[in-house]
Amino acid sequence: MHALIQTVAFRGIDTIPVNVQVHIANGLPAIAVVGLADKAVAESRERVWAALSSIGLALPPKRIAVNLAPADVLKEGAHFDLPIALGLLVAMGVVPQDAVADRVVLGELALDGSIQAVSGILPAAIAAAAAEQHLICPAACGAEAAWAAGIDIIAAADLVSLLNHLKGVQILTPPQAKYRSAMPHYPDMKDLKGQDTARRVLEIAAAGGHNLLMVGPPGAGKSMLAARLAGLLPALSAAEALQVTMLHSVAGRLVDGGLIQARPFREPHHSASMAALVGGGPRARPGEISLAHNGVLFLDELAEFARPVLDSLRQPLETGQIVVARANHNVTNPARFQLVAAMNPCRCGYLGDPSRACGSAPACGRKYAARVSGPMIDRFDLIIEVPEVTPATLFSPAASETTAVIARRVEAARAYAGLRPQQAADCANARLQPDQLAEVMICDDDATLLLQTAIEQSRLSARAYHKVQRVARSIADLKAEPTISRATIAEALAYRAMPLLA
Repeated sequence: MHALIQTVAFRGIDTIPVNVQVHIANGLPAIAVVGLADKAVAESRERVWAALSSIGLALPPKRIAVNLAPADVLKEGAHFDLPIALGLLVAMGVVPQDAVADRVVLGELALDGSIQAVSGILPAAIAAAAAEQHLICPAACGAEAAWAAGIDIIAAADLVSLLNHLKGVQILTPPQAKYRSAMPHYPDMKDLKGQDTARRVLEIAAAGGHNLLMVGPPGAGKSMLAARLAGLLPALSAAEALQVTMLHSVAGRLVDGGLIQARPFREPHHSASMAALVGGGPRARPGEISLAHNGVLFLDELAEFARPVLDSLRQPLETGQIVVARANHNVTNPARFQLVAAMNPCRCGYLGDPSRACGSAPACGRKYAARVSGPMIDRFDLIIEVPEVTPATLFSPAASETTAVIARRVEAARAYAGLRPQQAADCANARLQPDQLAEVMICDDDATLLLQTAIEQSRLSARAYHKVQRVARSIADLKAEPTISRATIAEALAYRAMPLLA
């Protein structure tokens, strides 16, 4: 007796087709699961046996072999429970083979026969749709799978209802796609007091998708500013929302199965490991930079992060993806995020303040700043000082401009940039390639002269030179000006100074 069930293995958000082959033959009673299965898959035989027993089905006293093909692909996760159980039922003659012949099956079994939610349903459903197949999944994941259009989805809560549906005794209602029930609430810009320069820079960063580094004493408002950036960004497009949802699905962080509509905002602690930040671990799960894809990654206390961990971000910041290499396979996850970082000018935090600075200044500032490598600093488009808020400012009225008002200006600037034939509507200025940048940087003579002089005197790298150009382009877009003026170049250059770290 033989059966074949189709499922998938995951490599990041990509899927690999896997055939679950079940063979029942005469011999000593035993169940063997082969095919490079990890611990969770090997333990599935106990869950499957208990789940079938709970619904009144007993395995035959024969030798049962379960092969997960291809055998050289590592199989990880409990979502193989349901395909193994269905394979046994087909081999036993309980379910006809043609009832599951064109379906991809995923689901974890509880000991009472219920089907538990698993991660990665959305990528699996999209892969099934691309292969013109259909899907069987847990009921808790039905809304997530329904975003893959054009496939028939059976979302069952337990084995009994699934078997009744496959036999035509009971009809399970097809799941309906839904949005995430709880939309995140971003703090409002009107809550900020003072910091006019930082507010302006935050608007420029949102308009062009630029990376931002803020340097200032404790309590100056750096974290408050960073928390408000995501609220200034345009809404996710349909393709971006689907990709963000897929990443959170694979990472097992999609709680209610709804499509994520808001841009992610991730803020890992400075004690985070490299695997936590870039991805990895036993199952090569997406890290914080992938969970921040199409959103904002905020690194507070930048200098307190381990230097190798920070330097691991240099390549993803340029390429927009991260490759987690293993001995037998590579996992590639998207990581197109906007980096915002904050740090103190020195360890005590008050370098430059004569009333509170430590006795070892300014050496303490240089030593503290050296914890972040020069190439990493070079990845920031905007570097500003956030000064301490004075008592008079604290007692003054808050700013009148709200997040919604500034977000409309940001949206208008991005729409203006999208009108250029050299630039796609969804391409932020920060991602312009040098050849594209050369076409959109229309500078007058004074602006060109100032930029050349600044590059020569400040000895900026080629990367920094292009970043100044991109920032200047964003400033001009906020003013809806096609030509880059001298004042625009001067403002862009001012946002690359690091006075406290000099």
